Amino acid sequence: MSLSTVIILVLVSIIVVAGLVLLFSRGEMRFTFDIGGSAPRAAGGNDESGDTTIRNRIFGLGIFSGGIIAVLLGRLWSMQLVSSDQYAAQAESNRTRTISLMAPRGRILDRNGVELVTNRPCLTVVATSDVQDDDIEMQLLANLLGMPKMAVKRKIEDSSAGAQSSRTVAVDVSRRIVAYLEEHPDLFSGVDVEERTERSYPYGSLAGQVLGYAGTVTSEQLAQSQESTDEGAIQYQSGDTVGQTGVEYEYESVLQGVRGEQTVYVDASGSVTSYSTTVDPQSGSDVLLTLDLKIQQACESGLAKAISVAKKLGYDSCKAGAILCMDVTNGEILGMASAPSFSPSVFVGGISNDDWNALNSSEGMYPLINRAIQGQYCSASTIKPLTSFAALSNGIATVTSTYYCAGLWTGFGAAYGQYCWKKTGHGTMTIETGITYSCDVVFYEIGKAFFLSDNPEAQQDHLRQWGLGSTYGIDLPSEAAGRVPDAEWKKEYYSEYDEDTRSWMGGDQTNLSIGQGDVLVTPLQMACAYAGIANEGTIWRPHVLKGVQARGAEGTVVEYQPEVALSPQEDPTYFSTVKQGLLGVLTKESTNIIQHFSTLSVSVEGKTGTGEVDGKAPTGWFVAYAPAESPKYVCACVVEEGGYGENSAMRGVRDVFGAIYDEPDTSDASSSSGER
Repeated sequence: MSLSTVIILVLVSIIVVAGLVLLFSRGEMRFTFDIGGSAPRAAGGNDESGDTTIRNRIFGLGIFSGGIIAVLLGRLWSMQLVSSDQYAAQAESNRTRTISLMAPRGRILDRNGVELVTNRPCLTVVATSDVQDDDIEMQLLANLLGMPKMAVKRKIEDSSAGAQSSRTVAVDVSRRIVAYLEEHPDLFSGVDVEERTERSYPYGSLAGQVLGYAGTVTSEQLAQSQESTDEGAIQYQSGDTVGQTGVEYEYESVLQGVRGEQTVYVDASGSVTSYSTTVDPQSGSDVLLTLDLKIQQACESGLAKAISVAKKLGYDSCKAGAILCMDVTNGEILGMASAPSFSPSVFVGGISNDDWNALNSSEGMYPLINRAIQGQYCSASTIKPLTSFAALSNGIATVTSTYYCAGLWTGFGAAYGQYCWKKTGHGTMTIETGITYSCDVVFYEIGKAFFLSDNPEAQQDHLRQWGLGSTYGIDLPSEAAGRVPDAEWKKEYYSEYDEDTRSWMGGDQTNLSIGQGDVLVTPLQMACAYAGIANEGTIWRPHVLKGVQARGAEGTVVEYQPEVALSPQEDPTYFSTVKQGLLGVLTKESTNIIQHFSTLSVSVEGKTGTGEVDGKAPTGWFVAYAPAESPKYVCACVVEEGGYGENSAMRGVRDVFGAIYDEPDTSDASSSSGER
């Protein structure tokens, strides 16, 4: 009720009451009328019952009217003096609205400050909600943008960003379209062009799985943010851009900026009439990664080389793999590549159904998967150093134990014979030479000894001490744990089979010893295990974050503090034996490997592996660290259906070390020894 209306009501009430009082106050002159029509005469006697009734009524009416007036005056006083600010605020809120302004996300940089993910200006065509009511304007806009009219209509109808917010119709429009809109404001009264920011990827698909992508907040993310009670948790709004995978997801709270606000005036229908104050948004903080652009590029090209070599050797189905390089002294990931890869730019502005289906199809080999941390493979011979530690630590073998390899091993009887990869045999072997020449018979014997011991699962326990079968907690989403199979696992996994099939057999133990059968590892796990060998026991937690810095600030605001993940304990002589065996792989075992690494000025210790997969070509492995005398870098490569590890995966690792030491691989030698 307005102030003028209240005043009028008060005045009318006063006038009505005053009139009634004047009318009935003339009751002091009382007359009686003669029924016969004679002249009036004064009434006699003292009977005043009728007169008293009238006075009482007038008195009651006066009290009632006075009460109403008092209430109205009290309400007027309250509205004018006590609640004036409240009503003014309500009136203001009825004619103003607040529009949220998106903040630019922080950049993602490599360890030297090179931009891997940044923001670029983006010309965006926006429209007000009332444009959907004008068919002619919508049709003209659709023709100008080259879009179906229905698509334009749906975008304008989308109010997820707020009822008064402009609706995004098209992003990354050309200057020609902008010029036409500015030249014909009479045709596009409800259409405008805004300069916004979009994610930009200067190096295309480089480190795509590591960096991840950002997209519009999902309904689940929106609900979780609104229900969260955590202090400092981000409260999302419909239409917000949030990290969905990789670093974009892992460090969303850092990269997400602070929204701005713009106050607008609206009419009774809610349409914007003018603009008021604006609070500018604040961009997110920059994330500094441990990745080194040079090493990352070497990982990408090295993996591509490994796959290309495999194809040339006849492995036509080879299309996928992974490679990573890590600093063994602190756990920093210097490079991490996965193939096939994808460009996060495909998600900018929204991804089409066709592109989404292609990224999630078996034919495309699921490019969104980061095989370096999510891919799970049989470890093949790369597990043999860990099997050696298990045997030496549990008294199953000594550094001087010898084994004879004739090619065929029949330790569980002739009916259960198992071949060494070299079917002609290696002759007499030790733990050290067994690692160098990857003799399967040495490790069949170790597996048998564990199987027949008082603690047959001591081998599995020892492998778990080295990080197999569990995650390392890298700061990237969806790290896989792999698998160390044992009797309990097999019984549960094969629960629908008969008891004999579900029982743990000697062959299961010997397969585990050489990295075949049901054991599964990730490239990250093997890189960490070999980092532990290089450090003789210390395994740092792998990580990709180096620090966080505010936009435009110098230096880091937050710096990652490395931490030890595992410290497997082994006798120093065991480390010496295993490392000598790994050195022999690079200097004795294969002419092919020697030719490629002889051109590198630093010494390298490592291991090849070739995993058997039913119905597919073998999986190739190579894991190595350098320099051998004072290890700094470890590199692990796996190539799916890439054949023997020394032919495919080895080439990828050699290219990475070549980039680190500026000594590229100049050898074209290749062979097919069949080493597992």
